[in-house]
Amino acid sequence: MRPQDFRCRHRLTVRWAEVDAQNIVFNAHYLMYADVAVSDYWKQMAMPYAQSWASLGGELFVKKATVTYHASAQMGDALDVCIRCVRQGNTSLQFEAGIFRGQQLLNTVELVYVFADHAQKPQPLPQLLRDMLTAFEAGEDMVELRSGNWNDLGRLAERLRMEVFVKEQGVPREIEIDEFDTMCRHVVAVNRLGHAVATGRLVSDAPGVARIGRMAVTRELRGGKLGRQVLDALIQAARERGDKEVVLHAQVHAQRFYERAGFVAEGEVYDEAGIDHITMRIKL
Repeated sequence: MRPQDFRCRHRLTVRWAEVDAQNIVFNAHYLMYADVAVSDYWKQMAMPYAQSWASLGGELFVKKATVTYHASAQMGDALDVCIRCVRQGNTSLQFEAGIFRGQQLLNTVELVYVFADHAQKPQPLPQLLRDMLTAFEAGEDMVELRSGNWNDLGRLAERLRMEVFVKEQGVPREIEIDEFDTMCRHVVAVNRLGHAVATGRLVSDAPGVARIGRMAVTRELRGGKLGRQVLDALIQAARERGDKEVVLHAQVHAQRFYERAGFVAEGEVYDEAGIDHITMRIKL
């Protein structure tokens, strides 16, 4: 068993509170590490938890958890918690986790889950879930980037933007959905359950100048690659239509995200819809 044998790898650092009187990680924390990795597994499959399992008609409940100890982790160690699905049963899934310090295997965890309804009555695994797990373990993309107009993608984009901007950030709906939507190029990342998990739009600000806006990623999937995939697709669309530069109004907390993509901040911070923003620009 090696870290490179796993598609899903979660990096964490051992904290002081996880070390016992023997100055090594307390044994029960390895189960917690594996559970955190399982959550990251669903995130990498682009599955927001509540929405996804509601669509599948049930949830996963732990049936069995087995831990095998090979060596001890200590405070400050950087660990890779690697996890994969190794078996699909009729109603159950078996996951295997390897917890590594570098290439050294410290711990192996086996987790068996049963798919059940809300009354915890076991149900057959949905074929869609089986197909998604097989595709993920085979290295396939778990989202499809769709590009089009408001007629094509408006329903998907609007639902996500309502969730992020209106419900989460308190932006008034009459500001969020505006007259530019029908004139924009929209990009929406759609997962294998048909749910929009990231979106953004491209509008012409002036001849040769494109403006990107309404960038949103569903809360549970932030910090991954989805936002960058949508941003890159919008920049490429601007480049293909001959624009020379792209401007955007970034929420200040997201400034570093756009800097990593090559955008440069200009001017002072200002208020837009009650949220601090800064103008950023990139030359194409």
